[in-house]
Amino acid sequence: MPLAAMASASSSSSRCHPTLAVALLCAIAAVSSAAAGGAGGRGPITTAGRNYTRVCDPARFAALGLDASRFRYCDASLPYADRVRDLVGRMTLEEKVRNLGDQAEGAPRVGLPPYRWWGEALHGVSDVGPGGTWFGDVVPGATSFPLVINAAAAFNESLWRAVGGAVSTEIRAMYNLGHAELTYWSPNINVVRDPRWGRASETPGEDPFVVGRYAVNFVRGMQDVGSGRTAAAGDPFARPIKVSSCCKHFAAYDVDAWFKADRLTFDAQVQERDMVETFERPFEMCIRDGDASCVMCSYNRVNGIPACADARLLTETVRDQWQLHGYIVSDCDSVRVMVRDAKWLNYTGVEATAAAMKAGLDLDCGMFWEGARDFFTTYGVDAVRQGKIMEADVDNALTNVYLTLMRLGFFDGMPEFESLGATDVCSKEHKELAADAARQGMVLLKNDAHRLPLDPNKIKSVSLVGLLEHINATDVMLGDYRGKPCRVVTPYNAIRKMVNATYVHACDNRACDTAEGMGGAARTAKIADATIVIAGLNMSVERESNDREDLLLPWNQTGWINAVAEASPYPIVLVIMSAGGVDVSFAQNNLKIGAIVWAGYPGEEGGTAIADVLFGKHNPGGRLPLTWFKNEYVNQIPMTSMALRPDAARGYPGRTYKFYDGPAVLYPFGHGLSYTNFSYASATTGATVTIPIGAWEHCKTLTYKSGAAPSPAPACPALNVASHRCDEAVSFAVTVRNTGGVGGGHVVPVYTAPPAEVGDAPRKQLVAFRRVFVPAGAAVEVPFTLNVCRDLAIVEETAYTVVPSGASAVIVGDDALELSFAVTINLAA
Repeated sequence: MPLAAMASASSSSSRCHPTLAVALLCAIAAVSSAAAGGAGGRGPITTAGRNYTRVCDPARFAALGLDASRFRYCDASLPYADRVRDLVGRMTLEEKVRNLGDQAEGAPRVGLPPYRWWGEALHGVSDVGPGGTWFGDVVPGATSFPLVINAAAAFNESLWRAVGGAVSTEIRAMYNLGHAELTYWSPNINVVRDPRWGRASETPGEDPFVVGRYAVNFVRGMQDVGSGRTAAAGDPFARPIKVSSCCKHFAAYDVDAWFKADRLTFDAQVQERDMVETFERPFEMCIRDGDASCVMCSYNRVNGIPACADARLLTETVRDQWQLHGYIVSDCDSVRVMVRDAKWLNYTGVEATAAAMKAGLDLDCGMFWEGARDFFTTYGVDAVRQGKIMEADVDNALTNVYLTLMRLGFFDGMPEFESLGATDVCSKEHKELAADAARQGMVLLKNDAHRLPLDPNKIKSVSLVGLLEHINATDVMLGDYRGKPCRVVTPYNAIRKMVNATYVHACDNRACDTAEGMGGAARTAKIADATIVIAGLNMSVERESNDREDLLLPWNQTGWINAVAEASPYPIVLVIMSAGGVDVSFAQNNLKIGAIVWAGYPGEEGGTAIADVLFGKHNPGGRLPLTWFKNEYVNQIPMTSMALRPDAARGYPGRTYKFYDGPAVLYPFGHGLSYTNFSYASATTGATVTIPIGAWEHCKTLTYKSGAAPSPAPACPALNVASHRCDEAVSFAVTVRNTGGVGGGHVVPVYTAPPAEVGDAPRKQLVAFRRVFVPAGAAVEVPFTLNVCRDLAIVEETAYTVVPSGASAVIVGDDALELSFAVTINLAA
């Protein structure tokens, strides 16, 4: 959403987000909160001064002077599609258009109440935006889980689903209390293509497969009602959902504000191969496997066309090919951006409205600029009357949005959730889940001479040094798109419970680099048994609408961290708070910095998680979900270059672990140490798969490296997976043994790599992962089954997804721990 006019909140008690506070939006939200359920009275739908739990309550209709039995859309015995057809058919054009924006006005004449579509639940229930979610009286806050980049570092699908389930439970409880609506525009599943992107904290990282699996699990946690409630007669548009989840921002969106490049005017020039392989893949997984009920289109253009007006993206791909069962919403103000910022085809408001709706956009989120809420509600009637669109286009958009509300129980209620209330928000179980998620996402980057864990029986005093905002991280740990947390456990609060004495030197106003600051930090380090430095970034450095220009620690943190290390009689421990990677090569190479822990932005229970890792109550098992580069990377490739593969003509080294071929990697994707040691073993040493080529199937050519084409050339170089049944599989098991003295969680990643002679292919690509707990001295067998078409395929230059003939590799593990074997594919005509 736009942040152009956003200002900081004046008080921490304000319900507006400190880094996402638009004065006008806050005023609107404050007014709307009174209409969202009064002072905590049960029932989210307010009519004639009373609150109701469902639209089709006969008493609510009676309060409007209407008879509910005369409205077929309230007949629960009818299919949803028939009911929505009746509802939309009763409305005038003007009434229809007034319900095409995020602040839908309803239609009292036919019993339809207003609805506020805009909700945010990135890592917990949030009150960002002018939607129907608000805190106060009986719901003072909600569980603030770690930022998504932290959760991704856990590489734990069951954890991701559990967090989504906890968030949706709190939403349902708040809905019952009149504090929330049921539609939430989360998760953000854009791939972190460039380490400078300001929104890295919101996403699951750089790998499209990991991003997609996160999306599937979080969405399932948010939406799935349970095994007892399924789609009527197999109709996916009638499957009940707990809370509507929305995958955003589609597509090729990952430039916010980098020098002169701005997301509102940026035209992402993307090759079709990159679209299929990287930018579209998480969204396809989110829709096909997660059955998300919403997709949000992005601000940017893709190859010249605004994403929110691209019929190929929205209708042909999202709705027709991937079979979206839900609605498509604009990123807030995207339709206006076409006219005001991109000046696309010099369109007027009417023309932009028509173009977006014909492309497949159902709902227009507006930001209340220039006296108008959004373009659809402002120009929709004129667009129909001028013949730019048909009224049937409006009907189709409303059908998609109201089918979603039908599935949510907005009209009929959903009894299994109506008992949820205030005690289900900020519950003990949810706070412990938040702490566990933060622990699992901690990544141990360096641990020379086993500096960690610190032994609380031997370490009697600790020197805690760093910026005040990191030591007492009541704000930094919560990141962006947060609501009011249940509580915040800071690193200071948690660490001082571990030791008898804690000496603190916290630099206020980032003044550690002064002579006085450095002197005080050094003196503190000299008097303790151990020194812990907490440093890093915050939302002023990396956030929406603010990309980074370098990968360095700001505010001269490098200088004073080295000074503290030099003064300490023992190697210090460095804790980094950030979302994106930071060039801490100075610390990696400094023998007096014994250990480095990446804590990310770990949410309300983050202090507990940090202390548990540092003092050995939890053995870290997280892995980096994105590559950490040295700062020289920013001089190797501009952020606006969308290609992922190396470009020798321009000297570009490529992007992400899949393609980067330069020397600037500090910590690779998947890096993460432990307090114990693991080993791998497998009975599988290789496999051969013969795939018969049917008469209706066609072989495809392959791109080979120069001078590396096989001789003789294979009769069938590659198989197009789109024409094949794709039931061939390779199964194997990996025995993970803990050879150390402490139990711990361990992530087992599985990569595949195409035959060595294939050119322009990924170096390797992640296709599976499992997180397991292995007790000290024990072993766990971890089984895997790889589908050949899905997991050994590559995207060829022509954008076909193909399985290459020859010897592909299966690679298990990262860093020094690796096991591999060949899978030979024979394509038999």
